[in-house]
Amino acid sequence: MLAIAIAAFATAIAATLLLSLAPFTRRPAWRATVTPLASIIGSGFLICGPLLAREFGQGALIAQGLLLVIAYAIGAVVRFNIAELEPQLAAASFNHPLAWMARVTQTVLAAAYAISIAYYLKLLAEFALKFVDLTPQLHSLLSNGAVTAIIGLLVLLAFTGGLRRVEHLAHGSVSLKLGMIVGMLAGLAAWWLVNGRLAAPLPPARLSWNGLPLLLGLLITVQGFETSRYLGGSYSAELRIATMRRAQLIAAVIYLTFVALLTPFLAQAAEAKGVAGILDIMALVAPGLVVLVLIGALASQLSAAVADSIGAGGLMNEVTRGRLSIPASFALAAALSIAVVWLTDPLQVVAVASRAFAVYYALQCVLAVMAHRSGGVLPKLGFVLIGLIALAAALFGAPAEE
Repeated sequence: MLAIAIAAFATAIAATLLLSLAPFTRRPAWRATVTPLASIIGSGFLICGPLLAREFGQGALIAQGLLLVIAYAIGAVVRFNIAELEPQLAAASFNHPLAWMARVTQTVLAAAYAISIAYYLKLLAEFALKFVDLTPQLHSLLSNGAVTAIIGLLVLLAFTGGLRRVEHLAHGSVSLKLGMIVGMLAGLAAWWLVNGRLAAPLPPARLSWNGLPLLLGLLITVQGFETSRYLGGSYSAELRIATMRRAQLIAAVIYLTFVALLTPFLAQAAEAKGVAGILDIMALVAPGLVVLVLIGALASQLSAAVADSIGAGGLMNEVTRGRLSIPASFALAAALSIAVVWLTDPLQVVAVASRAFAVYYALQCVLAVMAHRSGGVLPKLGFVLIGLIALAAALFGAPAEE
């Protein structure tokens, strides 16, 4: 186990240094790739394995693949909107139907970001408190109280102008987060090389229509690619389309590799409790890897929460045409986040956040249908089909059970 831990930490350090110092990281193409990539493989990467193992057994890898296919199809709609919708919006009047629908979509996204703040910070608290022995009631109270305090601090920073400085620190954690994930994959791969056997008999595959709501309830775990849609002030449409596609493909390889490498531990993963169950699995691989996962988890959750906080405030300010100041918009988003924190448990918040983004994705499909002007009826039918899938996720996405 010591050799596994050494291999994992060495790989994590090397990957972090590479992603921080290599010349390619200063190129626009990489910067435009890493923003959606970091969002896609953040917290979802850490929670998907145990949740899929619990719900689908040996079918976890197939379920993960299906979820990624759905996400890639939605990403294709967003990429169409970058290419076709954005120029039309730039030329549209304030009262044009496209402009109105775009504002509705932005409002929904602002709400989704506010809910995702609760999602990210709720997971942060779960990882931080994983090894603290508390009664369920005290655990919930302490977790929710800590998250509320963090959100309150972010609101204070928003009103004092300090949130942008925190955002710069959060962006600096991206290389660290990705490096920790690469290290974790290296640790799992090293375990395979050393042991070459299953840790326990695999749980039976459970693939049925009954599992679809649970799968759709995990949509948030592969969400984040849509950030490319709102980087137009920094990158061209062509670059954003190419880098979003690249980010989704890289993330898909990482997710599928992770679930495949987790195969020997599917039985233990299915028994892991809570959204921080991956810590139990990594402790079986090599106890020292828990530290690696914790660093990645905490950096991931906090950076994502800060980014979505700023996104929610900015969108509300834009939608209200400046009537709500950015700090006031941020405070409104924070109030929604706190309500979600106290009204949901960690597994429910995953499904609630998935539903919020699913509504946004469904509206993106509506915009795509409205913006499509050539090429026959098939693309529109595709947008409608993807929109119906997103709508199904919004209506029927269910939380995983403990």
